[in-house]
Amino acid sequence: MTDVMLLWDTPLLFEKLFEENGLKCQRILSTALGTPFLPSCKCVIVPTGFANPAYTKILPGIERNGKAFEKFVNAGGVLVVFGALVTTYDHDWLPMKLTYTEKHGETSLHRVGEHGAQCIVSDPEMVVECDGYFSSTDGNVILNNDDGQAVMVVKKVGEGLIIATTVHEFPSPDFLGCVMDNARRSKL
Repeated sequence: MTDVMLLWDTPLLFEKLFEENGLKCQRILSTALGTPFLPSCKCVIVPTGFANPAYTKILPGIERNGKAFEKFVNAGGVLVVFGALVTTYDHDWLPMKLTYTEKHGETSLHRVGEHGAQCIVSDPEMVVECDGYFSSTDGNVILNNDDGQAVMVVKKVGEGLIIATTVHEFPSPDFLGCVMDNARRSKL
């Protein structure tokens, strides 16, 4: 059974991270979204750069399938969305308000409240790369950068969860465990 679906159109080093952590990962094209051929999974990941045509061509398929993402999350799946890597981007396909602004730089991560997803990096004192921030959202901000801007947002939707982040690092094993522990198998 597939644990994680990685939405991308070419092989990524990111795929190895899941294998190393004992998770079965399947890379899928955005054109497959909403079709009956995809297996159920616990988590769908939209990697960094999804909106930048210099990196991938998956954006049109993502934007056409907002209802499939909403159905997946409502049924208990976890959707993890990384930075868009374009100047500004409104995530109109998500069942939440979320606007991304590109701004590359190193920062410390500052917790806002308590949430299991805050373990995205293994060392909370580590300075990390972020590719931007969220300038507006109706989700809960759980991590800020040094300038007080949101770099991780979560929103409960139905039985599932959306996690959006601009942290430009491989997620920690603890983060992957948190996602798997809080997700139910769902059809995309």
